[in-house]
Amino acid sequence: MMPLTPLKVICMIPARLGSKRVIKKNLRMLAGKPLIAWSIEAARASGVFDEIYVNSEADEIGAVAQEYSVKFYKRPEEFATDTANNDAFLLDFIKKNKGDVLVQLLPTSPLITTEEIKGFVSEMIAKQCDTLVSVVNHQIASLYKEKPINFEILDPHKSSQGMTPVQSYATVLMGWHYENFLRNMEKRGGGYHGGEGKTGYYIIKGLATIDIDHEEDFALAEVAMHYRNNPQHFETQYYEPRKMKKEQEEVNVPAILVKDGIEQCDFAHENSPRVHVPDIIASMDNTKSWCWRVINTENNSATLLSQMPGEGNRLHYHPNWTEWWYIVKGVWKWTVDGQELLVKEGDIVCIRKGQRHKILAMGDGPAIRLAVSRADVPHIYPEE
Repeated sequence: MMPLTPLKVICMIPARLGSKRVIKKNLRMLAGKPLIAWSIEAARASGVFDEIYVNSEADEIGAVAQEYSVKFYKRPEEFATDTANNDAFLLDFIKKNKGDVLVQLLPTSPLITTEEIKGFVSEMIAKQCDTLVSVVNHQIASLYKEKPINFEILDPHKSSQGMTPVQSYATVLMGWHYENFLRNMEKRGGGYHGGEGKTGYYIIKGLATIDIDHEEDFALAEVAMHYRNNPQHFETQYYEPRKMKKEQEEVNVPAILVKDGIEQCDFAHENSPRVHVPDIIASMDNTKSWCWRVINTENNSATLLSQMPGEGNRLHYHPNWTEWWYIVKGVWKWTVDGQELLVKEGDIVCIRKGQRHKILAMGDGPAIRLAVSRADVPHIYPEE
């Protein structure tokens, strides 16, 4: 059992350079930082460790440890091969770095939070665990070697909410008491799973369960990171039948512009490396309304739109996209959710998704705006 005296708690982040499924995985950039940096920062922010080490055979990974102000333990090459198991490099590290409790934090779960790290260490100490394993609950009918684990084939169907969860290793967090691990290694040749001693299980939930093993996992982690950092961009929405609201959806931009009275449209010169807006304006017939799409990519589009006084667009909204305009010339009457405002040259106007809006060119000459959105965004036209 773990003693009740103060313990020296060490965090060790293992990171080989020689990943096979994803080349140099731990150095791959994720949301602007190398993958391993996210675990380092979470460990430091938790404030529960006496020392934090990155354990690797590679000096390139050691450089990341130095940049993020944690210690670097250079693992012997023999413990960095595909055949070296977790027991082997744990034993090597424990023998050479003094402590009482070792917490292994895997860098392949970059969305682990400081609160989860704190909770893990607190539970290990409070419950006096010799080994603590992070696990994930799966509350659904489960099999092992084609045999039921948490249900009976002959029983009536039971909702998953009523089933006993099956647990799998999360592995993002593993904890061992030094003495018990060494005792198991000496007696049994292994201590990773706990062996003899008190072993506990700590449940990990949500985004922290994302584990990067393959290329597609990086894409999932990027989206999850964006969600965590920008939750306001993921507002809860529900389907509402549009027929009940007497609404019409339009997506084809050229057709929409024709209905809005745009007489000249140029979609042939988009995505040029460099354009000069005054030159575009000078090249057009400014006695008529016109548009020139400057940018059109998978991420966004930007279109110059010029309209004469009294012209504009129809009342509409975008259910899942926020757009904005830069006013290049003239004055526009901007109506958003029934509120009117005059906008002029140099103004930037933001229209959030779901806001009903329309515009009207004012003054005595052409009014020009740069509309930034995306070409495939639905335009929903309610009955006025």
